[in-house]
Amino acid sequence: MKSQITNKEIWSIAIPIMLGNLAQTIINFTDTAFLGHLGVIELGASMLAGLFYFVFTTIAAGFAIGIQIIIARRFGEGNNGRVGVIFEHGSLFVLVLGTILFSIIYFFSDVLLAWIIDSPNIYASSLDYIKYRQFGIIFVCFNFLYRGLYVGISNTKVITYSTIIMAIVNILLDYCLIFGKLGFPEMGIGGAALASLCAEIAAFLFFGIYSYITLKDKDFGMFKIHKLETELMRRILKVATPTMVQKLFSFGVWFVFFIMIEKMGETATGISSIVRSIYMILITPAFAFATTTNTLVSRTIGAGHPEQVFSTITKIMKNCLLCTLPVIIILAIIPIQVVSIYTDDLNLAQMVVPSIYAICIGAIFQAIGNGYFEAVSGTGNTSAALYLETSVLIIYLIFVAIMTKITTEVQWVWTAEILYGSFLAFICIIYMKFAKWNEKKI
Repeated sequence: MKSQITNKEIWSIAIPIMLGNLAQTIINFTDTAFLGHLGVIELGASMLAGLFYFVFTTIAAGFAIGIQIIIARRFGEGNNGRVGVIFEHGSLFVLVLGTILFSIIYFFSDVLLAWIIDSPNIYASSLDYIKYRQFGIIFVCFNFLYRGLYVGISNTKVITYSTIIMAIVNILLDYCLIFGKLGFPEMGIGGAALASLCAEIAAFLFFGIYSYITLKDKDFGMFKIHKLETELMRRILKVATPTMVQKLFSFGVWFVFFIMIEKMGETATGISSIVRSIYMILITPAFAFATTTNTLVSRTIGAGHPEQVFSTITKIMKNCLLCTLPVIIILAIIPIQVVSIYTDDLNLAQMVVPSIYAICIGAIFQAIGNGYFEAVSGTGNTSAALYLETSVLIIYLIFVAIMTKITTEVQWVWTAEILYGSFLAFICIIYMKFAKWNEKKI
């Protein structure tokens, strides 16, 4: 049977998610672009401290994906009244989780960063960054939850609005607080962190106000008091816990990737900060279409059409590559011009270029690998997804550890992204073809 999912529907879901994913990418881009004009120390510190911060937030991101999968399944079944109940249970969990994560960062970040970072200069700047950024973690946790809600009900345009608000607030305050413009104090890297904090709060306020205005009187059961359902919370955690662990492990491994690079020196760290910022822009479509795959697979199964899953995945994958390849080609043609946005140092820019070529190839494999991985998660078997990615990440870490020891050229370390994407695609395709995923109940 031909898939009933149209290209128009795929893009209507993917584009707002793409713009939503751009929220943190834009924050990273503007921070890196502004701080790159201060020096490699500030570049390295913002990258490592920012990654340290997001290791914690990925736990909430993983929980939100679990909520998204369940909401999408109920939405596909036409059981809209359960959406508000699920969201309320998720909110209670996120409030507790966010408080715990904030406490860990507040009391232990100085010790943890000292253990991780070798360079005293980068360490000092990292502390200056994290002392402001840490206060945003509870807001970020709720922003992930709201995104999970809107992706689950396929009403993703609100994510676009929140992204625009975050971008405007962050860019304006970055300019004012990093360099001391328009009467604001010159705070350097601390100003970048404070600007990001304000952007996260702005997005949280927007999500709350928008949701109250648009969803309160609809049949989703939002903004009503529901009794705590122990069985529902148990089922939410059964789906969400593997995605929480998976996201923590996945992002934690990427954090270790940059820690290993930091051991290669301050220049390698500065180069990788620029490469990371560009790479996050490159793979934004990949993550957006992967999230779309997750939602549509879950919704299609919920609607009682598991036979349409493969044709849906294929159609989404084609649209993802159609969106990704033109950006990759442009970047490969004019890498120096792109890197010059981040630095005035021509020598540093030229050292970044080989790594640019590595991530151009890596982005293609990421698009395929992440798409099929989210298809596995969308079936509801998040435990299988966790096991599959864990095996890939172990190989990835071993490869990175070897490369950082045998070479001083950071571009060879970045080829690990090619290995990760290709191997993840391979094992997830095998799973989707041979596992009995259509029998999974959530």
